[in-house]
Amino acid sequence: MTRMSRDRLPAPWGAERPSDSGQREQAVFGGILRRFLGLLSLLLGGVGIGYSHDAGISTAQGELRNGGLFLTTGFAPGDIEVLLPPHLRRADRWAPSDFEAARETLERIAVDLWSFNVGERKINPLATRVELLPGDNVSFEVFFALGVATGNGRLSAILLPRLPPGHRQFVVISDMRGGTLAKKLIGAGDITLEVTVGNKDAFHLGADAVGNPAFSPSGGDSAAFRGFVCLGLEHIWTGYDHLLFLLALLIVCRSVRSTLGIVTCFTLAHSITLSLATFNVVSLPSRLVEAAIAGSIVFVAAENLLRRGHEPRGRWAVTFGFGLIHGFGFASVLRDLGVGGAGRTVLMPLFSFNFGVELGQVAVAALVLPVLSRLRRSKWFVAKGVPSVSIAAFLAGFVWLLQRAMFP
Repeated sequence: MTRMSRDRLPAPWGAERPSDSGQREQAVFGGILRRFLGLLSLLLGGVGIGYSHDAGISTAQGELRNGGLFLTTGFAPGDIEVLLPPHLRRADRWAPSDFEAARETLERIAVDLWSFNVGERKINPLATRVELLPGDNVSFEVFFALGVATGNGRLSAILLPRLPPGHRQFVVISDMRGGTLAKKLIGAGDITLEVTVGNKDAFHLGADAVGNPAFSPSGGDSAAFRGFVCLGLEHIWTGYDHLLFLLALLIVCRSVRSTLGIVTCFTLAHSITLSLATFNVVSLPSRLVEAAIAGSIVFVAAENLLRRGHEPRGRWAVTFGFGLIHGFGFASVLRDLGVGGAGRTVLMPLFSFNFGVELGQVAVAALVLPVLSRLRRSKWFVAKGVPSVSIAAFLAGFVWLLQRAMFP
């Protein structure tokens, strides 16, 4: 009978040779990596790689004076053109001739833009005006004459659900002294702002009624707080460039200490510049900021490749430096909503928006970090997986950089 050599004997049931175990590990981690890269590709491709968080944002500012509500609403042409017939739609930027061609239609839109009710009484617009402002923004001005109307007022953005998905609008109503009476961040799912109308004599007294304002706050601060928290959550969850930057940083972290250090540095840095930009202490052009954010992804991904998957020294300093740039990107959301300058009115939107960003960041970290921790236990993942993810991040960042620097 032929004797089989020891190394050719079949393994006992349930036992594996070292080589089989290594192959099994590669197969398991390879499957996880493929799913991870597939999800990354889906996220980048599904939203359009050049537009990482381009939800529409607009503002509406109302002022109560001379017995009426003066309401000004601004839109970017790319948002408002969905309300126009196809032959009047142009592009994201309008020339004066484009505006004049659409003026008659825009004036009709101005009448239907808002619905205002006080109690059971519907207040119809008494006058409207439409202008093309510098920067290509379209401004709608509407005047509601209140007369002797008193009661609970409801201001509703009737046409907001027809704007592009995800469009948000920050509405602020102030009195003739500049005090904020009501404010709210509204969207397609909630288009109404409430404000209490009272003291009918004040409607006819003009400046003499300073001591008896016609409107009183309706508790809109809590709604505005929730709205800005949700906006911060939405911005970080759909801010694929911010998330990709964090992923490129964290994928090479080898310990809990370094992971916490990276997250802390990023949080501290972007909170600093978010605050400075919101208070108008420092301001950078949006085109430069967006290009620099893309460049931060390219830099970190390239550093990962050069270090062959190992954590670079001084990564915390790189994180802090680029985190400052990302903070200016976060600030652009508040700036587009008209939130900025000095004063206490800035504090609530700034705090609640940043709280939403941090909450969203923690949620993402809670999902991703356990997966990365398990993957990094495999030498095969460090040798093959980290470079694969870094290459994907490098390519995405490079495409964003070209688009934002050359084709803003």
